[in-house]
Amino acid sequence: MRKMRWVVVLLCFLAIAVNYIDRANLAVAAPQIRHALGIGPAEMGLVLSGFFWTYAFMQMPFGWFVDRVGARIALPLAVGWWSLFTAATAGATSVASMFGCRLMLGVGEAGAYPSCAKLVAQWFRPAERALATSIFDSGSRVGSALSIPLVALIIGTLGWKASFIITGLVGFVWVVGWFAIYRAPAHADMTGTADEAPATQSAERRARADEPSVSWGSLFRYRTLWGMMLGFFCLNFVIYFFITWFPSYLVATRGFSLKSLGTLGMIPALMSIPGGWIGGLVSDALFRRGWSLTAARKTCMVGGMLMSSVITLCAFTSNTWLMLAFFGISYGSLAFAAASIWSLPADVAPTPRHVASIGGIQNFASNLAGIVITTFTGAMVQLTKGSFTIPLVVAGGFCFLGAFSYLVIVGRIEPLSAADDRRLQVDGEARSAM
Repeated sequence: MRKMRWVVVLLCFLAIAVNYIDRANLAVAAPQIRHALGIGPAEMGLVLSGFFWTYAFMQMPFGWFVDRVGARIALPLAVGWWSLFTAATAGATSVASMFGCRLMLGVGEAGAYPSCAKLVAQWFRPAERALATSIFDSGSRVGSALSIPLVALIIGTLGWKASFIITGLVGFVWVVGWFAIYRAPAHADMTGTADEAPATQSAERRARADEPSVSWGSLFRYRTLWGMMLGFFCLNFVIYFFITWFPSYLVATRGFSLKSLGTLGMIPALMSIPGGWIGGLVSDALFRRGWSLTAARKTCMVGGMLMSSVITLCAFTSNTWLMLAFFGISYGSLAFAAASIWSLPADVAPTPRHVASIGGIQNFASNLAGIVITTFTGAMVQLTKGSFTIPLVVAGGFCFLGAFSYLVIVGRIEPLSAADDRRLQVDGEARSAM
């Protein structure tokens, strides 16, 4: 069973990779779909945004569902659901039908991260969960990198409809493999010996008895949480440009062919993979060297966000290699910052029972950026007759806003205490009385 836990992490990694391939394949196929359906960039932006509406708003409900039925059922259900609507996109003949498929895709994909996080919690000790989480989370960047050459190859060979059918079938293959391989964990085997388990459970019960009482709604009283929401929104505003409009930019503005899109176009995504790993290593190394947790996390988050602003320079260079270098530095810097950003829920949660709630709130806000960037970029491209200059300049501005949010709005990186919560309530009542 101890070996099985790494198999589970591998399956989670593959699920996240498929997740990102299926959400990004529309971006790669967008030029061909626009031609086939006769739609403009504004309508294409609307279609690209469809996924993010349901993906953002279904995250917290799906997290509740995962806790109710268990990840063993919830994860394959999610993968099967989104794979069905990935394949169904091939049959879309209008903006409305394609938009509907993307809405349904978002419903299924919303269950991926809550399910994988649940599985890691079930199979791994707390001291090992960060490594396991980093492995399955890297599937997002691997999937983003693979989506461009893989989907471009399928489109060039079989057409854009085949790209949705084939990537949808890959998801169903994963579902079959999951039920064939996965076995429910035995608690003693996954966390230690049978003698250790009761002691651990007893310690956890005593810790919960001493935990402060902080309601879910009261989390929104903290300035730090709002800073996390704004900062992550800014980061995802830029990241989702890469996942949605980046292939269209390379084809329409830079004249890339499907072949060059599938080779040179994956350079920024490839640079983001080690960027995330390095970001986690640096943040932890600074903390181990005696830096405060606040200094270690904020240095990486603020530094990464500031460096990612070079995306704006892509609009002002005609050199293809320099443009790709700017895009690569930007994407890699965003991943560098994201490693610390995803550490924040555990760093600031008042109790262990609030980590998932804070993570869900933060991720909900961040995915609203997907709606904004897709529709905004489509509208600007149409209004400026094909220019991406305004979206790229605005993206750089959001990088600076995100850095400001993490530096100034987010307070000390430490658990939000019940005492602080009570103080906020008293202050609020005092202001009301005045």
